Amino acid sequence: MMEMEILGMNFSCVLRSLGDGKFPNNECLLPLISKLLGYCIVAASTTVKVPQIYKIFKHNSVRGLSVASFELEVVGFTIALAYCLHKGIPFSAYGELVFLLIQAIGLVGIIHYYSQPLGAKTWIRASLYCAIAPTILTGQIDPVLFEALYACQHAIFFFARVPQIWENYNNKSTGELSFLTCFMNFGGSIVRVFTSIQEKAPKSMIFGSVIGIVMNGTILGQIVIYQKPHAKKEKKVQ
Repeated sequence: MMEMEILGMNFSCVLRSLGDGKFPNNECLLPLISKLLGYCIVAASTTVKVPQIYKIFKHNSVRGLSVASFELEVVGFTIALAYCLHKGIPFSAYGELVFLLIQAIGLVGIIHYYSQPLGAKTWIRASLYCAIAPTILTGQIDPVLFEALYACQHAIFFFARVPQIWENYNNKSTGELSFLTCFMNFGGSIVRVFTSIQEKAPKSMIFGSVIGIVMNGTILGQIVIYQKPHAKKEKKVQ
């Protein structure tokens, strides 16, 4: 049987086993499932932040959203994407970072738009990011510094969630946070642990996904706990 490989996914082993009337073994099936799940995450990531953006536009409000959380998320995505690009990691293992970064930048812009007026510190942070990000993404920095930045990005993602979790706790409300976006972030982190192991990605990537499970799971739990019950409609008295 000819080798059948599509987007790095080898179907030959599975087809050969099925052709022989046997169920594919783990060594044959798990790598294929990992690739398929990886591409599913990449596909889902193209719209993961759309529910959050929609909710902001719908209510014309960014109530309860922590600006610091979303800004740190942009920094974390930038470092993580740059590292994966220049380490030759398979696209199926990190592709969602491309779309998450684009959406995260857009989301920060929307949050600031609804948080007028903008202070000088906001413009300074934006200018610094625009000046430094291209250098990081193109890998034009010292390799040792590059490794140090990547090591720090786990802490960045951790602290990116802390302000939002604290905001939710203080307000006893999650404001305009989107349940669907948070659920997709949580689910994506769980799947990424499996795909990272199968792709033999660095242990630091697996550790980052575990942090994502804990922090995204905490926010998801807060949304469930703090959500207001829907008011029951009163029956009209005839």
